[in-house]
Amino acid sequence: MTDAASQGANEAVLLRDDRDGIATLTLNRPDKFNALSTELMAAVQDQLDALMDDRTVKVVVIAANGRAFCAGHDLQEMKAMDGRAPLEALFKQCSKMMTSLTRIPQPVIARVHGVATAAGCQLVAQCDLAVAAEQVRFATSGINLGLFCATPMVAVTRNLPRKQALEMLYTGDFIDAETARQYGLVNRVVPADRLDRATNELARAIADKSPRAIQFGKELFYKQIEEGLDAAYDLATETIVANMLHEDAQGGVAAFLDKQPMPAWQDLTKTTEDDKT
Repeated sequence: MTDAASQGANEAVLLRDDRDGIATLTLNRPDKFNALSTELMAAVQDQLDALMDDRTVKVVVIAANGRAFCAGHDLQEMKAMDGRAPLEALFKQCSKMMTSLTRIPQPVIARVHGVATAAGCQLVAQCDLAVAAEQVRFATSGINLGLFCATPMVAVTRNLPRKQALEMLYTGDFIDAETARQYGLVNRVVPADRLDRATNELARAIADKSPRAIQFGKELFYKQIEEGLDAAYDLATETIVANMLHEDAQGGVAAFLDKQPMPAWQDLTKTTEDDKT
């Protein structure tokens, strides 16, 4: 295991473990319920920046140590900030980290246990996929402190239907894992003792696909969803043509038509002419 900070492994606020093309980033502030301090967000950002160009990693998992996945921002740190400027810097830092989860080429899976509240719920919502233990509870609970969860709202409203999102945001009430699945916040809910296995199975299922096709798809998904129908189809047409001309699709389609096993997918450390275009 390699830590994502310059401290010793037991003290680092973020840990990284790479295995067979899957990179796991583990939030490591268990005594603070993995609250998103500026130090922790900076460590996550450093890793996401590194992953942007890391062609050896096919899937990223966000996990956490301790009793909670993430309890949101570090309120003690926020309370100590003097004036508007440091608060603006904090939330801009958080927004950059969240959008980076969407912009890196690898799919990102949240492995969720305990609770995920406020910015912790935002973190789950911002990941491409999420697997949760049955006992997990989710909330956008800032409203209970007189603070509307404005930045978490951005991610939550891109996952949940409006009425369900607004109820969470207005009341600050917790929802359980199965309700979160029904709302669209998480993909799978499993017993706690199967959480690692279920997360790894999902990650492995994606990692075994053509990495270039997955990259094409993730980039397109987030571009087209913000567009009108005609523009979305224009983007999709451009993407599927580029994908079809790539050697993975060429080989995969030929193998399917010839009733042959799928070929080995291209190693992304290689570069072809269509990757440059």
